[in-house]
Amino acid sequence: MFPYPSGAGLHVGHPEGYTASDIMARYWRMRDYDVLHPMGWDSFGLPAEQHAINTGTHPEDTTKLNIANFKRQLKNLGFSYDWDRELATTDEAYVRWTQWIFLQLYKKGLAFQSEVLVNWCPMLGTVLANEEIIDGLSERGSHPVVRQPLRQWVLKITAYADRLAEEVNGLDWPSGTIEMQKAWIGKSDGAYVSFAAAAEGLSGEEVKVFTTRPDTLMGATYVTLAPEHPLVAKIVALGNGQAAALQEYVGAAARKSDLDRTVNKEKTGVYTGVDVAHPLTGEPLPLWISDYVLAGYGTGAVMAVPAHDERDFEFARAFDLPIKVVVGGADGAAPAAGEELEEATTALGVAVNSGEFDGMASAACKEAVTATLEAAGKGEATTTYKLRDWVFSRQRYWGEPIPIIFPVTLEEEGGDPRQGAKHTIEYGRAEAVPEEELPVSLPELADFAPGDDPQGCLARCVDWRYFQKGDGSWWARETNTMPQWAGSCWYYLRFADPANAESFVGKQAEADWLPVDLYVGGAEHAVLHLLYARFWHKVLYDLDLVTTAEPFAKLVHQGMILGADGEKMSKSRGNVINPDDIVDQYGADAMRLYEMFMGPLDAVKPWQTEQISGVVRFQKRVYALAARCAAEQQQAQEQGEGEGGDDGLATMDEETERKMHQTIKGVTADVDELGFNTAISKLMVFSNHLQGLEVIPAEPVRTLALLLSPLAPHLGEEVWQMLGGKDTLAYAPWPEYDEALCVENTVTMGVQVNGKVRAELTMAKDADEATVKELALALPKVAQFTEGKEIKKFIYVPGRIVNVVVGK
Repeated sequence: MFPYPSGAGLHVGHPEGYTASDIMARYWRMRDYDVLHPMGWDSFGLPAEQHAINTGTHPEDTTKLNIANFKRQLKNLGFSYDWDRELATTDEAYVRWTQWIFLQLYKKGLAFQSEVLVNWCPMLGTVLANEEIIDGLSERGSHPVVRQPLRQWVLKITAYADRLAEEVNGLDWPSGTIEMQKAWIGKSDGAYVSFAAAAEGLSGEEVKVFTTRPDTLMGATYVTLAPEHPLVAKIVALGNGQAAALQEYVGAAARKSDLDRTVNKEKTGVYTGVDVAHPLTGEPLPLWISDYVLAGYGTGAVMAVPAHDERDFEFARAFDLPIKVVVGGADGAAPAAGEELEEATTALGVAVNSGEFDGMASAACKEAVTATLEAAGKGEATTTYKLRDWVFSRQRYWGEPIPIIFPVTLEEEGGDPRQGAKHTIEYGRAEAVPEEELPVSLPELADFAPGDDPQGCLARCVDWRYFQKGDGSWWARETNTMPQWAGSCWYYLRFADPANAESFVGKQAEADWLPVDLYVGGAEHAVLHLLYARFWHKVLYDLDLVTTAEPFAKLVHQGMILGADGEKMSKSRGNVINPDDIVDQYGADAMRLYEMFMGPLDAVKPWQTEQISGVVRFQKRVYALAARCAAEQQQAQEQGEGEGGDDGLATMDEETERKMHQTIKGVTADVDELGFNTAISKLMVFSNHLQGLEVIPAEPVRTLALLLSPLAPHLGEEVWQMLGGKDTLAYAPWPEYDEALCVENTVTMGVQVNGKVRAELTMAKDADEATVKELALALPKVAQFTEGKEIKKFIYVPGRIVNVVVGK
């Protein structure tokens, strides 16, 4: 996953995923695959714009400086990127194709305008996602946020909800990420139920709710609306005794984010003074408003069944509302009359206290209740999704302009809207910018402050916003920009063909390189980025513009590297470690090895600089082995020794050859599974063995260099050259192992004396009993207990038991 180039640069946690993908790229090249390992920059977004506002510098200038710093740091670490394919989402050529893809969505009816209830921050001048709000304030700057309707561009991602939920199943992704995607999409089968308003002045008004548990309808004791529900304003207009309280509550709810409202355990609400009729019994049920109900989810209203829903139960307890049990256990048992429930029971069971539906199992009851509602015209079976359509507008400067224009109607003929002539922008008559006129570039702007115009700061750029067509008609450009997600939705495709001026990606390049075989990135992107990218890709697939239904075949999340204090690295905590400092002191390879040796790639690990010394010692040992091997080789060649040997040196002994093939096999298997920590361990064990040899053959040291090179490329190249390599080892073949030579021909067993283990004996697997007896009795720790004593029995079961039985 390409990075956002922030001014802070990389800290030591960032290169973990980049190191992993670089190891695999180098490994696959050595396995004779064509490998595309690119790098680019997710360079639009709010942070660069805020920096521009605070410092008076242009976001483009800041972004270029940050990219240069990131690129320097990445090159310092020896990542083998194809820099010829480098791109930034802010490049004009890239913006052109981002806008072009948006227009394909628009033409397909998947991009449209809508009045959407959003989190609006007047100080930041933009819409914020729920995740960007904490306790009713913006995460950046702690500014007040309010809920209000705005004209927004929306992408109809819900049209792909089923496919997004189902087709993720066939991917080689972490199971937790797959489940998070499904949970975010939130497919639910259930029924719509209508409750008629029972109040003068609201004749014909209904409250429509969605429920996944129509079997509990007979247990509904009240109905709750979101504060933003349209019916609330109509109730306020009635002027009943609750109007003032309702208005006050609606205002308070507008200052909370959806996230705050859903996680807050304390339930608040106001009775509207209006009742609704139960659709099957006609019984009046009180109608409340509460901020735990969200306008953007479902219908913005819920039927409350407090006995069988935890949130409804908490609300009912808070306001002393009735709680009616309508689901009993499997045997149909229900709490005795008058018995108070301690908590809601959400399990399925058998209908009780439900009239004609009594005794039905929950599944059958769902069908029966739904059928009864449909027959009465008061409900219908349906499927809904938690997933909402994607609000795609941002009221900021530093983003891709949305390539849409609108006709302008002037109040006076000959007027010029750029000069303040009164006019109307006809937003209902949107037109796409002709594709040949793309990209629509951002205008030059000295003041990036958003202001309070909900159309965004680009609305101030009147010379850019308004223009005349050849027929003299006036038009206005869309002044909302795209979110940062837009550029990251498809960048992996552009990497395959970054210089193509005729298409966002050529057909041959797409066929050659897609889908992405390995995608490495943080788990924080488990939902939104991955979901949005999958959505765009599926649209392109349906338009026959790509040949795969999914963009990322295999996904791996690297674990977070924490500060030495065990907390997430941040400037405010003072626990950030700059990789430049580590590289300067220990070298790039030491940092790469340490990050991979800390533990499994997907584990969360604290950074401990002092522990780098372990991999540094390993590096020095490998270098010393190579230097010693090269010196011995040179000396042997000068003396004319070692004829028939390996480059003038002695050939490998049997044990070294076996250990070499075992190491090749083990490291290959580990790297295939991204088990880099265990691969490094095996290389350490092998280097220790080589260090103990009297004379070091060149072949196992060259093999060590090849196996080590994806992890520590600089050291690998150095050792390779020291031992006579003429060219880079980057494309040298990966070592192959012989399975027959991986099998141990010795076995180590405990030697017992009278049933107690006294020593260990390593012997040939096929050693006969006489040989084993001779070797066992010769062991000093065995002789200590057998010397001068009668050997009554010697028991040898190959591979299992060596036991010497002696007399007292």
